[in-house]
Amino acid sequence: MSSGPVLVVIADSLSFHGPDRAEPADEPRLWPHVAASSLGGRAELHAGLGWTARHAWRAMVGDPRIWASLRHADAVVLGVGGMDTLPSPVPTALRELIPAIHAPRVRRVVRDAHAWVTPRAARALGSAGPVALAAGETVRHLERLRVAVTTLIPGLPVVGMLPAVHRSPFYGEVHAGRDRHVAAMRAWASSTGVRLVDPAPLVADHVLGGHGNPDGIHWGWDAHVLVGEAVGAEVRRALA
Repeated sequence: MSSGPVLVVIADSLSFHGPDRAEPADEPRLWPHVAASSLGGRAELHAGLGWTARHAWRAMVGDPRIWASLRHADAVVLGVGGMDTLPSPVPTALRELIPAIHAPRVRRVVRDAHAWVTPRAARALGSAGPVALAAGETVRHLERLRVAVTTLIPGLPVVGMLPAVHRSPFYGEVHAGRDRHVAAMRAWASSTGVRLVDPAPLVADHVLGGHGNPDGIHWGWDAHVLVGEAVGAEVRRALA
């Protein structure tokens, strides 16, 4: 077992999707493990598909595996906030109820209708359209996460991650909400001393050039390396 620092990473699906599919959480090519390896340490990854900052907060208060990981943490990386920026013309609460529809045929119809409506509505609404989680709510939940981990372990370094970029046809290739979240997250980080990694300049050519996952959101291994090294560098500065 590594004797270096332990990174507890709470993140969205960018942390465990590769160029072809979702990967097991211990896949060493994923950016959390690249980051930890650059420090001679290891990563404990807790993540979920489509997680917003609110999903991460719910996991923090409800998943005892995170509590166990935090007992050994030398730093925490909050890799959430990016999925919050995705267009959500159908209210997020309603969308998340689709898997709970009991009748399989009805569930398929509703799921297909949602997939048809989302990109068209996102393009029609543009910058006026709703997103998965408003910028103010994203920052509120990030702050709850920060306070929770630093209350458990005073002085624990926290590193955040700004939203990446995407070219996903499922969202009509619309990402008009990103700028608002970036501004709000930078202001939050500045006021709290949280270090931020901006993956956008690291992955933009990769993602927008079609070199990542065919879904237009998730990354290939080259991008995981770049982001992992950038996260590792910020954690190193925080630990210093």
